[in-house]
Amino acid sequence: MSDSRKVSEGVELLSEAKGRMLSEMGKVVVGQERVLTGLLAGVFSRGHCLLVGVPGLAKTLIVRTLSQILDLSFKRIQFTPDLMPSDITGTDVLDESSGRREFRFIRGPVFANIVLADEVNRAPPKTQAALLESMQERQVTVGQETRPLPDPFFVVATQNPIEQEGTYPLPEAQLDRFMLELRVDYPDENEEQKILGLAGGVVPEDPSPILRAEDILRIQRTVDRIVVSPYVLAYTSRLIRATRPLGEGEPAFVSAFVEWGAGPRAGQHLVHAAKALAAMEGRFNVSTSDIRAMAPSVLRHRISTNFQAQAEGVDSTHVINRLLMEVAEPDVSKYEES
Repeated sequence: MSDSRKVSEGVELLSEAKGRMLSEMGKVVVGQERVLTGLLAGVFSRGHCLLVGVPGLAKTLIVRTLSQILDLSFKRIQFTPDLMPSDITGTDVLDESSGRREFRFIRGPVFANIVLADEVNRAPPKTQAALLESMQERQVTVGQETRPLPDPFFVVATQNPIEQEGTYPLPEAQLDRFMLELRVDYPDENEEQKILGLAGGVVPEDPSPILRAEDILRIQRTVDRIVVSPYVLAYTSRLIRATRPLGEGEPAFVSAFVEWGAGPRAGQHLVHAAKALAAMEGRFNVSTSDIRAMAPSVLRHRISTNFQAQAEGVDSTHVINRLLMEVAEPDVSKYEES
């Protein structure tokens, strides 16, 4: 089968399944379609997601339901100050059951397709770092043995933005491993009334599996083959470079408010996420509108604002929204085929 035929069938599979997946998740999760779409984009582009929201907004329920509709193994790790790295990765134990003394590896909860790192900023940096190799290399090294993780593998971490006491902010190196930071907002009035109805005794239906592991791997390969034109790549490069206060023509407000901008990995993640979004909408190539749609989630945790910005109430989201308005697309005539 030709590559174009494989891409066509993969896009058709994904675009048809997207509606069913959102419908099944809607049996349990009220609203939050933007967050659900972002999570699916992360799964299909092999990225990890950070969910940020105050307690009680169903962050854990969202991830658990996602694992059900994708028919994948799921493990939840509650991060606490006394959590140790071996509680995540697993450890070697001395086994004498066979009549001789030997070490046997007990797998930790990271050996699952979907891993929920709940309240990830409650554990100290040493424990947070236990996820780094898993997220980047998709493997775990304990002692002298390196063990591969299941495929597909996807980490979702949650974080409460309002609590500071007893927490350990994620270092920039670890934040950069998350493809998307998704903000979980309060429901609107109609959604809240429906949530209250569920609390009044209405039992939601169990979601049905829509895709299995082999389907997801096939879709991931399809997303890899989605076309990104030089024009779209040029616009993405402009947008990423505009986040950096380098004194090379970036907007004046960036120099005034930004301490550190997004790195090259941010651009890679933005392109991959835009590919997944295009495929979910049944398209075979990425547009600049896909880049703009995914930019806030990809960039907000990769832009560090300075003291002046904090004093004036300007955060990374404000910077990104303004960049999306001010950064112009390239001259299309330079990319037209002769």
